[in-house]
Amino acid sequence: MINYARQTQDEQPEAPAPVDEHIAPAPRVSVQAFCETVETAAAVQSAGEDRRLGKAHLKIQMGGMAAAIEAYRSAPTPNVIVLESDARNDLLAGLDQLATVCDAGTRVVVIGRINDVMLYRELVRRGVSDYVLAPVGAIDVVRSICNLFSAPEAKAVGRIIAVVGAKGGVGASTISHNVAWAIARDLAMDAVVADLDLAFGTAGLDYNQDPPQGIADAVFSPDRVDTAFIDRLLSKCTDHLSLLAAPATLDRVYDFGIDAFDSVFDTLRATMPCIVLDIPHQWSGWTKRALIGADDILIVAAPDLANLRNTKNLFDLLKAARPNDRPPLYCLNQVGVPKRPEIAAAEFAKAIESQPVVAIPFEPQIFGAAANNGQMIAEISANHKSIEMFLQIAQRLTGRSETKKQKSSLLSPLIDKLRGK
Repeated sequence: MINYARQTQDEQPEAPAPVDEHIAPAPRVSVQAFCETVETAAAVQSAGEDRRLGKAHLKIQMGGMAAAIEAYRSAPTPNVIVLESDARNDLLAGLDQLATVCDAGTRVVVIGRINDVMLYRELVRRGVSDYVLAPVGAIDVVRSICNLFSAPEAKAVGRIIAVVGAKGGVGASTISHNVAWAIARDLAMDAVVADLDLAFGTAGLDYNQDPPQGIADAVFSPDRVDTAFIDRLLSKCTDHLSLLAAPATLDRVYDFGIDAFDSVFDTLRATMPCIVLDIPHQWSGWTKRALIGADDILIVAAPDLANLRNTKNLFDLLKAARPNDRPPLYCLNQVGVPKRPEIAAAEFAKAIESQPVVAIPFEPQIFGAAANNGQMIAEISANHKSIEMFLQIAQRLTGRSETKKQKSSLLSPLIDKLRGK
């Protein structure tokens, strides 16, 4: 019998996942698919282009079970084999033959058209990792392969949220920092802000932190990056919020390769439920990779023509590069600058074909005071209307609702005074 590393516990195949389901990316594994129909081959091919299988090496062949058995008579088996088969008896007999030529530890995903519990039980007994009912879509294949490497007892893989400005100076960093604050305080999620603008990042100033180490130490020492190393670099802002600060110095040039931040992001995913990336407004290989690889994206734009054009371009590129993810979100910021002609939110939404999450008004006094004091808006004014907008963004990005607060009683003020004494 094939010694597979994982067996499915349920007695029926999983229902198809919605396109916005949080699916953890697969590690660097080899996957070979043996398909019988062109439709399934096309779905597997599309799955191979999904960001969550970006590190996997996928190869597709036609011929189904017979081709797989023949191929592995003289070649080692990959980490994952995807098999398409229509017939019940041929499938079970083929699996028995495959077991004689298959290496130990290989995982098998079967795509079939027979919706029968008895067959499913028999496949599980033979050690098949997953059974997917045809016809399949790309997201079904992505979910099945990725779930092979996400054990139920393992810690949930963190969700990466990327925040980027459609244009320089639109306040994307300010929005990202306040949204992260809302995620940590109002949604009670452990979160980390990673300031990726190494030369001019402002996260340290906004959170009133001046750590001696930060993200630059990880980027320039990729061989040292692990959970313990990243933990030492984090600066604690609140009980639920940490900061991976940028050095904000110009003593070196920060030119990075396309995969420079991969090890940092992978390590953060393994330790933090939520990672907020403050991405600088520049277009390079690594910024594009960070955006495409994120689970959710927020574009911050001001209501003018250049921002509209750039937001539209970002939307089109990211939707094409992430066909199995929900589209990016965007918000309008600095709305209502005196004497400045602006594009109305309705016109903006018509051009983008999507409504903004919120439209944050231009209020330089409170935002300027917060920036100069190293505080969040919620710390400057607890009842300011923008705080509710930050919470709305946080809820949309994380898919979570606000945590219920304890009801106060008539004796609460007296109890607070006694505690203070």
